[in-house]
Amino acid sequence: MTEDDLARALAPHHLTSLGHCPMEGGTLCLIGPDEPTFWPAFKQSPEYQDGDTNPMDRWSLRVLTEVAQDLGAKPFFPFQGPPYRPFQTWALQTGRFANSAIGFLAHDERGLFASFRGALWLPALWPLAPNTAPALSATAMCAAACPVDALADGYDVAACKTHVASPQGQDCRKGGCLSRRACAIGRDRRLPEQSAFHMKAFL
Repeated sequence: MTEDDLARALAPHHLTSLGHCPMEGGTLCLIGPDEPTFWPAFKQSPEYQDGDTNPMDRWSLRVLTEVAQDLGAKPFFPFQGPPYRPFQTWALQTGRFANSAIGFLAHDERGLFASFRGALWLPALWPLAPNTAPALSATAMCAAACPVDALADGYDVAACKTHVASPQGQDCRKGGCLSRRACAIGRDRRLPEQSAFHMKAFL
């Protein structure tokens, strides 16, 4: 099992590996959307179209379980628990993520819009890739982009949610978090419609 094998298995589902790290004699690969093609493909899925709750989590569970079976891998999901799997810790161990100036994880290619649909543990042990995590300076301007300073000192979830739900929060609600969008890394990959979907779930 190689990285190319994994990429070929994920490509039909518009998913990609966001990084990998050694774990228990094998390799743990963090899996996320391959944007911007992911969102149009996801909208065609039965989970999105059936009108039931948590469509993306249900889709992720189905698709990554099938991929895992095909590859002889073991899947993990961030939405299953307790106990919840330490996805943020795993991410930092890949060398492709770093803590940003606003506290969220920043990815070397997808910036502050990186998200995890799951992880796959593979029995093959891959070498760890060179550290390409973004520098803190790459996200230094992001906190100032928040119109209610919800990220000035930690994350004020209540202030963020109140603003996003208000008439003044329409830009955040329809296009995604302004602070995330202020980060130049990866911001052109995320479609506004997908950000609106996640903002609706946040509220």
